[in-house]
Amino acid sequence: MTEVENDVNGDPLGPLVAGWTPRPRPPREPMIGHYCSLVPLDRHHAPGLFEAFRHDTAGRVWTYLSVGPFAAQTEMEAWIASIVPSQDPLFFAVIDHVSGQPVGLVSYLRIDANAGVVEVGWVTWSPLMQKSVISTEAHYLMARRAFDELGYRRYEWKCNDLNEPSMQAARRLGFTYEGTFRQATIVKGRNRDTAWFSMLDREWPAIKAAFEAWLAPQNFDADGRQLSRLEALRTGR
Repeated sequence: MTEVENDVNGDPLGPLVAGWTPRPRPPREPMIGHYCSLVPLDRHHAPGLFEAFRHDTAGRVWTYLSVGPFAAQTEMEAWIASIVPSQDPLFFAVIDHVSGQPVGLVSYLRIDANAGVVEVGWVTWSPLMQKSVISTEAHYLMARRAFDELGYRRYEWKCNDLNEPSMQAARRLGFTYEGTFRQATIVKGRNRDTAWFSMLDREWPAIKAAFEAWLAPQNFDADGRQLSRLEALRTGR
């Protein structure tokens, strides 16, 4: 981008985005990591996902989502069948490389290929992957595709501003809080104020380096405990 210019009337203009062209839409293709893979969501993932979410006995995974919890496998199967064809949101199942089973799902949504903006959403981690290396790697793979493979300029995260774990996760991963949209929508009959976070293409190289340093096998001891925190690697502390 160039420096800010003024128009013929002296009014300031935004920086010119030289050579910009619309970006490709996220493809329905797998993202392969060391600990997990993200694969296009399919109906055959439903039984494994239902089993993974049964570990959430209190149903807290679904508190701030517009669906769930699902009391029966048939209910989850019906919901997954309804979202598999969707292009926006575009859903992926998270596959644990150790068990080979689906342990969560996530999506790209609000895809604006013309402006190079995409949101990560429907972050639905079962207890089998919450606060694990898999959850971090899944976010790394999603961001890497958006920035490195597709050339997007802006990557967004939004959540209910009452969802403190989601707010903390966004900050840990390197997103910047931008503000809260009051009375943004209604979910399950209740008001939702939505907190907005973003990550920009110019910020991504440093964030990516921290992700890769954190995910490296040498960052974990023999018991699988992290030696350096992701935030510390990103800030250089």
